[in-house]
Amino acid sequence: MAALLALSARALAWTALVSACGLAATAVAWAHPERTTTLTVLAVLLACFGALHAAASRTRAVTASAVVACAAGLAWTGLPAHAAAFTLLAIAAAAQAAALRAPGRPFEHPGHAAALLGIGLAADDPALLALALALAAVLAAAVAALRTNRRRLGYVATCLMVAASWVRLAASGVDAPEAYTLPITVAALAVGALRRRRDPAFSSWAAYAHGLAATLLPSLAAAWGDPGWVRPLCLGAASLAVTLLGAHHRLAAPLLLGAGVLALDALHELAPYFAQALGTVPRWVPLALAGALLLGVGATYERRLRDVRRVREALGRLR
Repeated sequence: MAALLALSARALAWTALVSACGLAATAVAWAHPERTTTLTVLAVLLACFGALHAAASRTRAVTASAVVACAAGLAWTGLPAHAAAFTLLAIAAAAQAAALRAPGRPFEHPGHAAALLGIGLAADDPALLALALALAAVLAAAVAALRTNRRRLGYVATCLMVAASWVRLAASGVDAPEAYTLPITVAALAVGALRRRRDPAFSSWAAYAHGLAATLLPSLAAAWGDPGWVRPLCLGAASLAVTLLGAHHRLAAPLLLGAGVLALDALHELAPYFAQALGTVPRWVPLALAGALLLGVGATYERRLRDVRRVREALGRLR
């Protein structure tokens, strides 16, 4: 009987919450044409959902999302996109700070959504987008440092910071990114090497991937748009060196990143010659070769499957 009463109370609470959210959406839609009315309605809804979040523990996941949504609406209403973007990032930071204290951390995912929305609002201006990405990276790094069960956000912070640097370089019209990225790569690789010296079991992805990607990927993008041969040649040589070092020291990140960049660089440089060669042969030849390849793979399917498993196991043994 007690279980039935508890279930009924929970169903009643969720029904009331869903009804409140529907009424809130209707009120916002009704008030949207007038800025003052919209702000008033959102402020009232923010206070109501905040009180409901403090009072009802069973529905805190939804009320926390509603609180963040109302706060984001208040920040967005009447502001230009570039100003609203950084206000939403501030709301995301406040939500993550609240998630550190609230039981169950109901504000965590709404905070992520607010940060993504803020980055999206800054997408029209590359300079502001670079700043928004950098601020989001700092926020992700802070959460990863303060919460032991969110260490993987450190990788997200690295990706965001690298993306911010790329966008900033593109916005500045830089056509030689290596002059700016190489110092970052050297410093990041030095820090990663010191970290692995203290802890040899430390992952090479965490130690070296962000440092290598900071230079290899922008250089690859520049090489694909460079009609000359010097940058592709230097990039290929550097990628080959990184690949060989990764293979020699059994490190997954340098091996796979270097090999991937080397393959893409070689593909871009050799593609015109392949296209020219294909243009001189009859059209049925590529189809015949593709068919023969498929027949060969199908005839040796079990062997190819074992080869794939061996490659996967070999990659799994890398550090």
